[in-house]
Amino acid sequence: MSLGNSGGQLSMDKVCVLIPAYNEARKIGEVVKAVKGLGLDAVVIDDGSTDQTYELAERAGAFVIRNTCNKGKGASIREGVRFILSKPYSAMLIMDGDGQHDPGEIHKFLNKAKESGSAFIQGNRMHNPTSMPLMRLFTNKIMSAIVSGICKQNIADTQCGYKFVRRDVLEKLTLKTSKYDIESEMLIETANMRVKIDSVPIKSIYQKEESKIKPIIDTLRFVRLLINKAPKRRKNGRV
Repeated sequence: MSLGNSGGQLSMDKVCVLIPAYNEARKIGEVVKAVKGLGLDAVVIDDGSTDQTYELAERAGAFVIRNTCNKGKGASIREGVRFILSKPYSAMLIMDGDGQHDPGEIHKFLNKAKESGSAFIQGNRMHNPTSMPLMRLFTNKIMSAIVSGICKQNIADTQCGYKFVRRDVLEKLTLKTSKYDIESEMLIETANMRVKIDSVPIKSIYQKEESKIKPIIDTLRFVRLLINKAPKRRKNGRV
C-alpha cells in the first residue's frame, strides 16, 4: 500500500520531538530548552545514563522516560515511538541530544512537511560535510549507497539521526533493531511502504566527544539488518 504525500496543514502543537539520550548531561538541557522555545513538546528517553541526563532534561521541560539500563539507541527510539503513538500527535521529529543536531534547523523539516506534505524527511549533512571525521564520512557514503539501492531511492545521508516522520508512517513501521542500525531499518521499512523519502540540508556538527558507535560490531549489525530486511516484502504490524 502506498501512503504517498498527503499535503495539508501541519499543526505545531501536534508535533513531538523525540530525543534518545545516553550520558548527555553536557548538552541535553540546552537542546530541550531550544525545542521547548519553539513551542514543541520534547520527549527524552534516558537510556540508562549514569550522569545527570534525566534531571537536566526534566528540569528543562521535557517529559522523560528513564531506562534502568542501557538498551541502545534503537530500543530507545522504539520506546519513544510507542509513547508518541499513545498521544494525539500528528508527527514526530527525532534528534540527538548531544548537540550534533541544531534545534534551530527544526523549521526546515516543518516547512518542508507543510509545503510538500512529505511523510518522511531525512536530514542531509552531505552537502557540506567538512567537519565530519573522514572515516565516518567514508562509512556513511558506503552505507548510504547500499541503503539507497535497497530502497530504490536516492538518500544521500542514510545514517543521519535527524528526521521527521508523519504519524501514518509511524503506525505502520515494524521496527525490531535496538542499536544504531535503527537508522537504516526506518528507511527500508518506509521505502517498502512506497513512501517517498525527502531530505533537507542540515549542518554537519562534530565536536570532541567520543563516538558511541562501535565500528566492527555496528557494521555486523548493519549486514544482519540487510539480510533480514532487504529480501522481504513488508507486512502489517506494530512497532
